Amino acid sequence: MDEDPALLTIGQLARRTGMAVRTIRYWSDGGVVSVIGRTRGGYRLYDAEAVARLELVATLRQLGLGLAEVRRVLEDSTTVAEVAAAHVEALDAQIRALRLRRGVLATVAKRGSSTEEMALMNRLARLSAAERKQLIDEFVDEVFSGLEAESPGLEAGMRKAPDLPDDPTPEQVDAWVELAELVQDQDFRRRVRAMAELGAREREHGGPAAERTSQENADFLERVAEHAGGAAERGIAPESPEGAAVLERIVGDTPAIEARQSLLDHLEAFTDVRAERYWQLVAIINGWTPVPARVPAFEWLIAALRVQS
Repeated sequence: MDEDPALLTIGQLARRTGMAVRTIRYWSDGGVVSVIGRTRGGYRLYDAEAVARLELVATLRQLGLGLAEVRRVLEDSTTVAEVAAAHVEALDAQIRALRLRRGVLATVAKRGSSTEEMALMNRLARLSAAERKQLIDEFVDEVFSGLEAESPGLEAGMRKAPDLPDDPTPEQVDAWVELAELVQDQDFRRRVRAMAELGAREREHGGPAAERTSQENADFLERVAEHAGGAAERGIAPESPEGAAVLERIVGDTPAIEARQSLLDHLEAFTDVRAERYWQLVAIINGWTPVPARVPAFEWLIAALRVQS
């Protein structure tokens, strides 16, 4: 055909769009860009519309669209907005997967994990929401099974507590892996079961915590945190005269030896760093306010009750 100066050869089109000749030929062979004609020498010719279409193709490809999706957009069988929405969902899924992978790798690096530990953490982190819930449900079922006198609020809270978000931080992934390992530890399960059984008996027959009002319990916890926690931080020995003075500020309203022994037995049964760690991990996973470490304060109080009462 006669060469029209308004038409572009594939080389000219490449210079106008910044694309490689082989790329334009690829899109042309795929039917995305139409060949208007050919030169006397048989070379392809394109019109000005090809420039706009190739620039759109380049943009769509940079955003991750495949050839079939690009063709549907150019054929008006779908809109750019619809394709973009679908790709947002796909990218979100990829980002979540990458964050999860990063979280596992960060945990492996921090712990110095072995190959076997890394594989375990990867499996735990990749559990679905339903599988994560099942893991917690099995733990709670074993702990509270048959304890009708147990607090239903506590059981419900433990059953629904850990909720790993779809877009977790490395810290949340690390916390979930640690929590999953913790609730599968048989010694921890037995310990929490024993605490649940004792709690049920105390609620049914009376005990140090059951005999106080909610406000009195809250005041007691505050005194422990302030006085016993402070004594532990300052290095005050529980058996020292200063330690005795601290103890009186905490339990001065419990003068009887039998009552103090009952309190000691209660504290020894319910003070466990792993149980506290459970709720600290739940708080990290759910993005809640951090749970303070109170076990050191109670351990100091337990030691003081043993030597001072």
